[in-house]
Amino acid sequence: MNPLLTVFIIGVLGYLLGSIKVKGLSLGTSGVLIVALLFGHYGMEIPSVIREFGLICFVTAVGFIAGPVFFRNFKSKALSYVVIGILIIIAGAGSCVLVITLGGIPTPLAVGMMTGALTSTPGLAAAIDATGDSMASIGYGIAYPFGVIGVVLFVQMVPKLLNVNIPEEVSRLNQSMEKNIHHDTSPKKRIELDEFGFFPFMIATIAGILMGKIVIPLPAGASFTLGTSGGPLLAGLVMGHFMHMGPISISVPKPTLETLREFGLVLFLMGAGTNAGKGFVEILAQYGVALFFLGALMTLFPMVIGYVLATRIFSMDILNSLGSICGGMTSTPALGTLLAVTKTEAVAASYAATYPVALIFVVLSAQFISIFLM
Repeated sequence: MNPLLTVFIIGVLGYLLGSIKVKGLSLGTSGVLIVALLFGHYGMEIPSVIREFGLICFVTAVGFIAGPVFFRNFKSKALSYVVIGILIIIAGAGSCVLVITLGGIPTPLAVGMMTGALTSTPGLAAAIDATGDSMASIGYGIAYPFGVIGVVLFVQMVPKLLNVNIPEEVSRLNQSMEKNIHHDTSPKKRIELDEFGFFPFMIATIAGILMGKIVIPLPAGASFTLGTSGGPLLAGLVMGHFMHMGPISISVPKPTLETLREFGLVLFLMGAGTNAGKGFVEILAQYGVALFFLGALMTLFPMVIGYVLATRIFSMDILNSLGSICGGMTSTPALGTLLAVTKTEAVAASYAATYPVALIFVVLSAQFISIFLM
């Protein structure tokens, strides 16, 4: 089937599935992932460039949205975000080690499952590189669906179970963020090169892609890169914070950012889903459906740890807690759901503060587990 036709068919069916509500819960945009997995199982493919393009659009838009509050918010709660990001990944890595040592699952498969449970494509790349085994990508495909859906449902269920008044919490969070938000108070009129903000957005993507290619050496022969997720996110944060370069405006209108964020997320889920849908039926036949439950454990345990840390140890409000969990789980689809549920971009700041820390540590965990348990 023509790849472009496949993209639109998956999109239509995915949005239909995502719109179905059961007791107030819905898959939302993640419905696209389910349809994409099914298409991938039957051999349909989405070119990897479409997936990467979608990911870059999504994370760059998130960076621009969070930029005005990110640095001030991070400065005031830096320790909280760093600890949450690190311990969520440690919990996931600990689950992975248990699966290897007690469950008898091959290391490449287990490490791939960990990166799928934590929805980390950079982590998967590190796992494949460290193990030299394509089984890691199959493990990713087995755990990835619940890694996405589990966090998506978690950020919807927790407020319902706790009877949280979402509009009231949003109002409180927006008031808090407004105190920290960066405003361009200069009286000078800035030069806008295009009314939609595509020029600064593209500048950010170029800078982000280049930053993502920088390789940072680590101990034990490991290495780290920000990749196509971390680099554009960082570039968007910086440009969203400063908003102008001399007389030239580098801000992007909110409607443009919201559109690019949703459009990018859909394309990313299509590519990731069709890729993850290939080849895991054979592995399931060999190791059994228990792999699904083990993958679910790798998703649930870190989320619970993150929630307890955020709410009980660091006394964070519910929305910032959920945003930081999305970041700690490196879950872009869950952030999309949280943004849709709360209808405020303020939750993106806690996601953006936790995400880089988690990204670094999931890559390190994948590499070190592969090195020492192979």
